[in-house]
Amino acid sequence: MIPKTILFLSGLVASGIGAAILLLPVEFYAANGMELGGSVSALNEARASGGALMASGALIMIGAFVARLFFTSAVLATLLYLAYGLSRVLSMAVDGMPTDGLLQATVFEIAVGLVCAVVLFRYRERA
Repeated sequence: MIPKTILFLSGLVASGIGAAILLLPVEFYAANGMELGGSVSALNEARASGGALMASGALIMIGAFVARLFFTSAVLATLLYLAYGLSRVLSMAVDGMPTDGLLQATVFEIAVGLVCAVVLFRYRERA
């Protein structure tokens, strides 16, 4: 029950953030002091990543309900969250420190990624 809940919640968060980026990119990024402005290319890039994030979150959530997708969903959740968090750490080393909101996102992403990794390795026998 706990592993499925973790997958469902991590998928829900990813889908929700992805939907916000897809549907309201200007407002989403403005919350952390970033301006996409009127750049059609920046909006296009933001919406594309939002759609991919939303779809990834949907697959992660499905794995909470479909046993044969559990392992795939756990792998995706682990990779997705750790990739985001560790990429932000790399950016901090290369580019400098971002806003507090993005620092909090980094901690959250790494924490969720590690929890998903525990689910992946502890419950992989069920898959």
